[in-house]
Amino acid sequence: MSAMSNLVRAGFWRRVGAMIRKEFVQLRRDRITFATIITIPLMQLVLFGYAINTQPRNLPTAVLLQESSDVGRSILKALENTKFFKITQQVHDEAEFDRVLAAGEVLFAIEIPRGFERALRRGDRPALLVAADATDPVATSTALGALNNLVALALRNDRSIPDGGTPAFEIRTHARYNPAGSSQLNIVPGLMGTILTLTMLIFTALSVTREVERGTMESLLAMPITPLEIMLGKIVPYVLIGFLQAALIVGAGVLLFDVPILGNIVLLAALSTLFIATNLAVGYTFSTLAQNQLQAVQMAMMFFLPNMLLSGFIFPFLGMPVWAQWFSEGLPLTHYIRIVRSIMLKGSTLADLHYDALALVGLMLVAMIIAVTRFRRTLD
Repeated sequence: MSAMSNLVRAGFWRRVGAMIRKEFVQLRRDRITFATIITIPLMQLVLFGYAINTQPRNLPTAVLLQESSDVGRSILKALENTKFFKITQQVHDEAEFDRVLAAGEVLFAIEIPRGFERALRRGDRPALLVAADATDPVATSTALGALNNLVALALRNDRSIPDGGTPAFEIRTHARYNPAGSSQLNIVPGLMGTILTLTMLIFTALSVTREVERGTMESLLAMPITPLEIMLGKIVPYVLIGFLQAALIVGAGVLLFDVPILGNIVLLAALSTLFIATNLAVGYTFSTLAQNQLQAVQMAMMFFLPNMLLSGFIFPFLGMPVWAQWFSEGLPLTHYIRIVRSIMLKGSTLADLHYDALALVGLMLVAMIIAVTRFRRTLD
């Protein structure tokens, strides 16, 4: 009886061992799944370890110098010594001061008014203006907090400034576009892009692989239709679905969270449609590369992860190192978040957003060319 039970147990473990070996063989053959297992942990480690910084430094700053003086240069040097500000350009008038902030070229703009040094030496306690782009309050709040020590540090070596009981000058901060620092005004526009990215990628990533697995691809190939016509036929319905999703999110943001729409809503709709089409083209490319629906979803998720982490939706974009910012410029969500926040919170026009709009057009065309080329090879 004992020998029989030993044989049963031996047969059990032999069959289990055979199944384990079979699974490893299948995993080795399924290169996309194996790549996902290796790539996602490494990607998260690299992104969180090197690219993401919750306390951004060296944020781009513009300066309007109404006068050139030693005191002004000392103040600017003290600003840069905080490590939060990096003076990237000098503007020449108030119109350019407002333009660079509205266009998103800088996060801060500092104005040293005319007669500032003379007022300091008389002890009149003049004001220094610091305007901040508060559409991303996470990126600007810490830097604005660092200004508290600036007054003491900037002029500590200037003996000609009266040393009274009050600070020599005051700093007036103006948080533009989101004065209250409301997180809803920052999150809702970004959330619209994130939801559209996820849903549009998955919808079209499954389009071709679904036809293959259901056995309907043969009927589709027998029709007098070109690869480009097939792609457009599959993408256009989801453009309408994505547009409906975007309208629902914007409507909910306005009604539930009081998110304003200061810009042209037609421009917002047009660029949202462009963003939806770009993601659909990327998803369709994945569907032509994948061998089954599981692989298509895995590809979509591997593309979605860096979009979510590096686009500026969760972590400040300008707080990332330069190499991560260059990489992020190739992600559709990076450009769309800038577009939505600028139109809704700043009232930006197409002239202000032409770079991001052209970037989306370029990404869409690249994805479409790859998809059509890959699909034609599949037919051959």
